[in-house]
Amino acid sequence: MQDLWTLKYRAGTLKEILGNEQAVTTLSELSQSGTLPHLILYGPENSGKTTAALALARQLYGSTWKNNFTYFNASDFFDQGKRYLVRDKRFVRFLGTDDPKKIYKSVIDIFKEIINEYAGMASLDADYKLIYIDNAESLNSDAQHALRRIMEKYSSTCRFILSTTKPSKLISPLRSRGLQIFFAYVPDAVLKTHLEKIGCAEKLQFSEGALDAILYSARGNVAKAVQTLQLVSLLARGSILTEEMVYEATTLGRDENINNLLSAALEGDFSKGRQLIDEMIIEKGLSGTEILERLSEALVDSGESDTEIARLVVKISEADVCLKDAANERIQLERLLSTFS
Repeated sequence: MQDLWTLKYRAGTLKEILGNEQAVTTLSELSQSGTLPHLILYGPENSGKTTAALALARQLYGSTWKNNFTYFNASDFFDQGKRYLVRDKRFVRFLGTDDPKKIYKSVIDIFKEIINEYAGMASLDADYKLIYIDNAESLNSDAQHALRRIMEKYSSTCRFILSTTKPSKLISPLRSRGLQIFFAYVPDAVLKTHLEKIGCAEKLQFSEGALDAILYSARGNVAKAVQTLQLVSLLARGSILTEEMVYEATTLGRDENINNLLSAALEGDFSKGRQLIDEMIIEKGLSGTEILERLSEALVDSGESDTEIARLVVKISEADVCLKDAANERIQLERLLSTFS
């Protein structure tokens, strides 16, 4: 079975992280200072937040980093709920059952209990442990207030790192307890060099413009670029990777629901559009920003006139701005649908 290149070529140290020089410098200085505070890493999806947290743990703890680093995904807790909890073996002793129907505690009570216990256990070989909570924007208000109190209570035994694409969804008391560090997508020049190194390691050959096509599709998203490169290499089957293969790979990777959503929006079918939005948010776990990004890509390839595409891209951009401070993504997406036709 072939390894995923996103994991195979993931940065292992802070120095290896692509772009985000200011964030990397800040984390390096904090790791050397011996006074690491709680951290809030924010920025778009796949901009390097989790990679940076893992690299920080390796720099702090060396070979024992796995003993001192705990990962939780807030969206798993609060979007999937008890169905997820029974699948994670770490939580068996908290639940006492593998049947979600027999769990009588609320998800938030289980979350508090789990975080309390992990935070309260002191490290055996370090001054403190790291608890990393990904997709922190999925925590509801009660969970965030509980987390704030836990952070204060166990500041001597652990440091929390919260990762989010929407810092505005974190309550002010929680934001004020962590040093906020911004992550952005990687410049094309830096990303192209990274793809060339992977191509060299995997003995790939590129036609002129193939890498530029990947960069155009990825728009600075390292994970998306590497995933596309691996998919195109499978399509090539040992031959030269071409722009046409990149286009085929990116088209294959597009969610059919996005095309259906675009059609529903253009036709003014609001009911169907709402149903598709629910499927993508609830069942597939896509964020509002991801849906807008994919919708804009589908729009460019839709065959609509340049004038119409420009008009609708402006509307998508306006919706993207509104999403940054939105409490409910679905409302903003539904509003966008109503303005398309």
